[in-house]
Amino acid sequence: MPELTVSQEIDARGSACPGPLMELIRAIKSSDVGDVVAVLSSDPGSNKDIPEWIAKIGYELLGNEELGGYQRFTVRKSK
Repeated sequence: MPELTVSQEIDARGSACPGPLMELIRAIKSSDVGDVVAVLSSDPGSNKDIPEWIAKIGYELLGNEELGGYQRFTVRKSK
């Protein structure tokens, strides 16, 4: 599998819901189609909110990693 190039990574650890999702939305809006954005979140609500928003908007969830107290969501803007 080819290595993924992340265009932008947002550190939203310590931010309460809906902060991490709002940071992701802001970054995605300013990204180009095909760009990959990652967001780091320590908020447990992000485990539900971020994947649901990505599915609703029609982007690709490329990864959801547990990294010792926080999650790293990797998203491709696909349209």
